[in-house]
Amino acid sequence: MRLAILISGRGTNMERLLEAASEPGYPAEARLVLSNKTSAAGLDTARRADVEALAIPHRDFEDRESFERAMDRALQERGIEIIALAGFMRVLTPWFVGRWSGRLINIHPSLLPKYPGLDTHARAIAAGDEEAGCSVHWVTEGVDEGDVIAQARVPVLKDDTAESLAERVLIEEHKLYPDALAEACRQITRRPAS
Repeated sequence: MRLAILISGRGTNMERLLEAASEPGYPAEARLVLSNKTSAAGLDTARRADVEALAIPHRDFEDRESFERAMDRALQERGIEIIALAGFMRVLTPWFVGRWSGRLINIHPSLLPKYPGLDTHARAIAAGDEEAGCSVHWVTEGVDEGDVIAQARVPVLKDDTAESLAERVLIEEHKLYPDALAEACRQITRRPAS
């Protein structure tokens, strides 16, 4: 499947997806890395991997939907079939989510449905949770509410800070996301034709 990865920063999860997509037999081919920031370091990483890198700065648009319509045009022009959000720090409008429904996935640093949104690691520690982790899920209109495709778990240690827990969860994100993207591609392929 023709894959686009949306980023806003350095794109460490994007790097793992690009590595996986370059392997023979992987069910997705990275065609585009798109960022809402021209300064996103991940754009250079994509170029080094010979994947088209495109910035569409959200600040150039009067509202979220006009920005997303520009993104959608770029995605449609390249025949994109599945989108992976990898540190894309914009809440998507119902219009964009509806347009890409069932073909849009995200990685989130918590064991959903626990702790949607921000500050997930601090919230897990404050709650006294014994484990934390990450989830890859289908994107729906509600923030971090879509069905979970896959999860990975890590123990919360007694001396953990939000930063130390985040570092260990990120290691698991890098392992989880390529496998979950492959599973998402398989699920799309198995759907009855509409």
